[in-house]
Amino acid sequence: MIVGREAERAAVAAVLDAARRGEGAALVLSGEPGAGKSALLTDVLAGVDDLRVLRVRGVESESPLAFAALHRLLRPLLSGTASLPGRQAAALRAALGLTDAETPSVDRFAVYLATLTLLSEAAAVVPVVVAVDDVHWLDDASRDAILFVARRVDGERLAMLLAVRDEAPSGTEDLPTLTVGRLDLSAARALLSAEAGGDVPEDVARHLHARTAGNALALSELGRVLDHEVLLGRVPLPADLPMTGGVEAAFLERYRLLDDATRTVVLVAAADDAGDRVTIERAARALGAGDAAVEDAARSGLLHLRQQRVELRHPLVRSAVYGGATPGERRRVHGALADALTAAGDADRRTWHRAAATDRPDEDVVADLEASARRSAGLGGHEAASAAWERAAELSADPLRRARRLHEAADAAWTAGRPDRAAILADAALLAAEDPALHADATLLRARVEWNTGSVHVAHHRLLAESAAVADHHPMRAREMAMFAASLAATVPIEPGVDPRTFLGQPQTDRERCVAEVLRAFVHITRHEWAPAVAAVRSAEAYSEHSHLGVDGLLANVGLAAMHVALDDVALRLHERLLHSARDDGAHIMVLYALTRRGGIDAVLGRWDLLATGAQEALTLAEATGRAALTAMPRAWLAVVAALRGDDDAAERLVELEAAVATGATGTTEASVRDQLLWARALTAGSPAAAIHHYEQMTHGFAERMNALDRIETAARSGRRDLAERWLSDIAAFARGTGSPWAAAVAEHGLALLTEGPDVGVHLQRALELHAQARRRVDTARTQLAYGEWLRRERRRVDARAHLREALHTFEDVGARRWAERAAQELRASGERVVRREAGNAPAMLTPTELQVARLVARGLPTKDVAGQLFVSPRTVDFHLRNVFTKLGVTSRGELAHASLE
Repeated sequence: MIVGREAERAAVAAVLDAARRGEGAALVLSGEPGAGKSALLTDVLAGVDDLRVLRVRGVESESPLAFAALHRLLRPLLSGTASLPGRQAAALRAALGLTDAETPSVDRFAVYLATLTLLSEAAAVVPVVVAVDDVHWLDDASRDAILFVARRVDGERLAMLLAVRDEAPSGTEDLPTLTVGRLDLSAARALLSAEAGGDVPEDVARHLHARTAGNALALSELGRVLDHEVLLGRVPLPADLPMTGGVEAAFLERYRLLDDATRTVVLVAAADDAGDRVTIERAARALGAGDAAVEDAARSGLLHLRQQRVELRHPLVRSAVYGGATPGERRRVHGALADALTAAGDADRRTWHRAAATDRPDEDVVADLEASARRSAGLGGHEAASAAWERAAELSADPLRRARRLHEAADAAWTAGRPDRAAILADAALLAAEDPALHADATLLRARVEWNTGSVHVAHHRLLAESAAVADHHPMRAREMAMFAASLAATVPIEPGVDPRTFLGQPQTDRERCVAEVLRAFVHITRHEWAPAVAAVRSAEAYSEHSHLGVDGLLANVGLAAMHVALDDVALRLHERLLHSARDDGAHIMVLYALTRRGGIDAVLGRWDLLATGAQEALTLAEATGRAALTAMPRAWLAVVAALRGDDDAAERLVELEAAVATGATGTTEASVRDQLLWARALTAGSPAAAIHHYEQMTHGFAERMNALDRIETAARSGRRDLAERWLSDIAAFARGTGSPWAAAVAEHGLALLTEGPDVGVHLQRALELHAQARRRVDTARTQLAYGEWLRRERRRVDARAHLREALHTFEDVGARRWAERAAQELRASGERVVRREAGNAPAMLTPTELQVARLVARGLPTKDVAGQLFVSPRTVDFHLRNVFTKLGVTSRGELAHASLE
C-alpha cells in the first residue's frame, strides 16, 4: 500500500506523460532499502492502461549471468527481432541464447542497439514504459544495455523508470534522479491505520515512526506483526519492538521460527532468487522438503507463489535469510540447485551453483567456470567472464594456473571497462605469477590501467622495470613494453632513466621491426631529435604496411608518432586505418580513441566539420558506455573547434570541458587535454594579454606546435617580443629537424611579425611558398591574410586582393568567423566589393548530429545502418533527417547525395 508520496507520484506521472507525447524521459528512483521505491512503481503503473508496461527486477544470483535480466525484460518483444537490422538481430539472439548457431563473438553494442530499436519499434505502436527494480543487482551486461536506452529516450514514445538503492553503485549518476525519502508522521500514521484496519492514535504512530525513522517497509512490517490492540492504543506498546534490530533482523527472526523443512524452502529460494518454481521445488525435495513445506513457506509471508514463479517478499528477505545461514547450509543448498538445473540452457547457472557448493580446489568445477567465462566473453558479457575467471582462480590448486586465470579475469575486467577491478585482479595475478611471460603480460595490463586512469609516471616505471626483468627470456615482450614506455615519455614529461632502446634486441618479423622503429621514434621525439624521429616514423610506417598491427596499441602509436613530427599525410592515413579497423572489429573504445586522436589532424588540416562530428561521436560513445573519464578529450576538441570558429556556444563548450577536467584523472590525455583547455581559453580571451596568460602555461609539445602561429602572433601583438622570439626559435628548430614545410612556413611568418619594412613581405612570400608544399590550409590562409594586409598597407591594393580573397574563402569554408570578418574588412579596404558566402554552407547550418546523419545518408546508408553507426534508434535518425531536409531545402535522399556536406 502507498500513502502520501504525492510529489513522487507526480514526478513519475510526468515521465509517463513525456512518453505519451513522444518526447521520451527517464527517471531514477533512489532511496534506502524499504523506502518504498518498488511499491511506488507498482502503485503508479497499476492505473496505467494506455501504455505497454515492461517490468523486470534485478536478481543478485543472476549477476554473473550476462544478459539474464535483459532476456526477461525483452521476452514479450522477441517476435520483433525479425525486423531488426541483420547484425543487431544476430547479436541479440546470440546474447539471449536464442540461437544454436556458433557465434564466435558478439558485439555488445549491437545488442544495446537492438534493445533500443526493439523498444523504439514497439513504442511506435503503443507508448512503452520500462520499469526496472533493483538496478544495482542487474547483471552488468543487462544494466549497461538498459542504461544505454535510458540515455537515448529523447524523441521516443518511451519512459524508463529505474529503482536503485541510494548507497549502491549503479551507473545511473548521469540520469535525472528522484530521491524516495522517509515517510513523514502523517503518512506513517495513515500506513499503520491501513494495516491495523482502524485509526491508530497519534502517540502510537509517533513512537513507531521514531523507532523506524519513517522507513515504509519497517512500518508496514510493524503493522503486520504487532497485535491489533497494540496498534489501536488499547494495549501499551512492548518495550522491545519486533523491529528493534531493523527490517532484516525481523525477517531473520520470522525465518528462524519456521520448522526445518519450511526454512529449507525459503533458503533455497534465497539462494536462487531467479524464482523458477520448478527448480526451487525440485531442489527443496532433494533436501527433504516437500510440497507442504512450500505451502507453509508461502503462508509465512516471506515469499509468494505466483503460478510458475516464487518471489521473495522483499530483497531484504534474501540478504537476511542467506546471510543468516551457515556456510555448510549454503553449500548444501547450492549443490541441490545445481543438480536441479538440468536443461542445456541452464549451463551457466548450474556452473555457478556448483562453484558456490564447493570450498576447496576442484578442477572439474574450474573447467565449467572457464567454459562459462568463454561463453560470456563471446556474448560481450566481459564482466561475467571476469567473475567466472576470478572464481576459477579461487578454486585452483596449481599456482601457475591460478595466476593465469587471475590475469584472464583482469583482462576481461579491463575489456568490460572496469579499470578499478582490473587493477586489483592484475595485482593479484602479479603476486601469483612465477612464469616470466605471464608476469610480463600482467605487468603490461596493469600498466595500461595505470596510464589510462592513474599515474603515467608509475606506469612508465612499471614498464621499464619489467622490460629489464623479462628481456633475457622474452625479448619481444620487453621490446613492446619499452615501446609503450617511450610513448608515455613523449606524452608527459618524465625524469630520464633507463633508455628504452636498451630493449630493442634483434627483431625478426616486420611487426617486431615496426615496434622497434616506433620505440626509436618516441625516444628521439622526447629528446627533440627531430631528424632521426622522422626517419624512424617513416620506417615504422613502411613495416606497418605488411603487418597486422591490431587496434590496441601498435597501430595507434605509429599514428601518434607521425602526429608528433608533423607527418600529416602519414598520421591521417594511419588514423583512418585505425578507425576503419576498430569499426570493423566492433572495438568501440578504439573507435573513440581513433576519433579523438584524429582530431589533432583534423584541427591542423582545417577539417573542422569532421573534427566536430568526430568529437561528438566520440563523446556519444563515451557517454553511452558510462565512461566519464573518456569524455574529456572529445569535449576538449568540441571546445577548441567552437572557439576557433567563434561559435555561439563556445563559452558553454568551455564550461563543459572545465567540468570534465575537474572530475578526475584523464591518464595519458591529461597533458593534452589541459593544453587544449588553455588553447580554448586563449582563443576566447578578451585581449592579447589575457590570451598570453593561457598560452604561457601550455607544456605539451604537440599542442604547442599545433597553435604555434597563434601563440607567436599573440605574443607579438601584446608586446611580448621575448615570448614571440622564444616560440619562434622552437618552431624553427622543429622545422630544421623534421624538414616540415608547414613548420618552416610558420617560422617565416613569425619572422615577418617581428620584422619591419620590405623584409616583412619577403618573409611572408617565403611562407606562402612553403605552405604550398603542405596541407594546413587554415595556417596558409592566416599567412595569405597577413600578406594581403601588408600589401594593402604598402598601397599595393590590387596585389592584396587575390591573397585576401583566397583567405576569406578558406575562412568561410571552415567557419572561422573572426578571421573571415577580418579578411572581409581588409578586402573592402582594398577597394573590392565583398559578397560574403552564406555562413551557410551545409555544414555550418547543421548541428553536429544532423551533419553526421546527413553525411551517412548521402553515402547511401539506409536509416537502420545510420542508426547503428550513431548509436541511436531509427526513429531518431528520421527525426534528424527531417531537420536536415528542412534546413538544406532538399526533399529526397537523392538530392542530399548531391549536396555539399564537406
